[in-house]
Amino acid sequence: MSEAWIIDGVRTPRGKGKPSGALHEVHPQELLAQVLGALAERTDIDPADVDDVVIGNGDQRDDHGDDIARLAVLAAGWPVSVPGVSLNRFCGSGQQAVTFGAAGIAAGWQHLVVAGGVESMSRYRPRSGGPVLDGGNQALRARFPLVPQGISADLIATIEGFTRADVDAFALRSQERAAKAVAEDRFARSVVPVRDPDGKVLLDHDEHPRPQTTLETLGALEPAFARAGTKVREPDGLSWDQMCSQVYPEVKEVSHVHHAGNSSGVVDGAGALMLASPDYARAHGLRPRARIRAAAVAGAEPVIMLTAPTPASRAALQQAGMAVADIDLWEINEAFAAVPLKVVRDLGINEDKVNVNGGAIALGHPIGGTGPMLLQTALDELERRDLNTALVTMCTGGGMGTATVIERI
Repeated sequence: MSEAWIIDGVRTPRGKGKPSGALHEVHPQELLAQVLGALAERTDIDPADVDDVVIGNGDQRDDHGDDIARLAVLAAGWPVSVPGVSLNRFCGSGQQAVTFGAAGIAAGWQHLVVAGGVESMSRYRPRSGGPVLDGGNQALRARFPLVPQGISADLIATIEGFTRADVDAFALRSQERAAKAVAEDRFARSVVPVRDPDGKVLLDHDEHPRPQTTLETLGALEPAFARAGTKVREPDGLSWDQMCSQVYPEVKEVSHVHHAGNSSGVVDGAGALMLASPDYARAHGLRPRARIRAAAVAGAEPVIMLTAPTPASRAALQQAGMAVADIDLWEINEAFAAVPLKVVRDLGINEDKVNVNGGAIALGHPIGGTGPMLLQTALDELERRDLNTALVTMCTGGGMGTATVIERI
């Protein structure tokens, strides 16, 4: 079996996911097309050599629909011979795209793959029926009441005993670390500016961080999911909090500790990696930066929903023949503060190795775009610190987790 090498990666800045955000007017196809163009230019590859473009996206409606991967290939002006495929594993979509691309190369079926993700959250159309993940299937709801993810995050905090002070302290640390990373240009290698059709730069830096954040400002924010959690819903006649207690009878009351300041930011963005087989890289003079050493996915109980990064990480470590202590840097997506706090506790990770440049609480989480962005952040930081290995893991909707181990070459 061949290895899958990471040749390079680029990403857009993360724009605020609202109509006033700098990237709102950019169609997500065009956002991704600019990433493809920048990646081809940086690696100096012939796009005609690309066997496939694999792109993760968590919405796949409207602007994001109709196989955005193929449409972005065409928008980028790449040869029509280059195919594209889109996939959805909720928040882990872009990371899953990288795994699928690496698997095709490792199997020997492909030699050059671009893999990544995109999400323009500011352009979302509201979903009918509220933020639930069961597609309106009452039979499924009777088996698994899939409450909104914010309620699940509060359920994790309740069971694990994470207090409002705990999650706010984690959020502040994310903002402080992101502010230091920005001040030291740690993201500069991967970020490419987004331009309008006339070439004018629309955004060249992450727009979401709030470096002025303090514990006092976080403490003043109202819990985001308390009111929604206690509202009785039809046709069930139960609130989301009561649904949680049905599944977890030891929980008499859900402690609502998450809010906008300790949850991931809503943003627009795209990112992609160039993956190649060793044979292709050597034949074309491409110098690899890292290899995909292992990748795994896992499922977990879907009402609490956000706990699967732990089994996914364990599975990836087992594949790689590694232990927790062998990983130099960890990127645990900050969907909600309780998620990385639980993974750190479950696996006994040194917190000094986790999200050292901040995470999605400070920088934002463009759903399908986040996976490749985290992989790039991890790789850039490994090189900056002259370290070797990183593990990237994410929780996803429906009770799943993704994990990838990368190793510098």
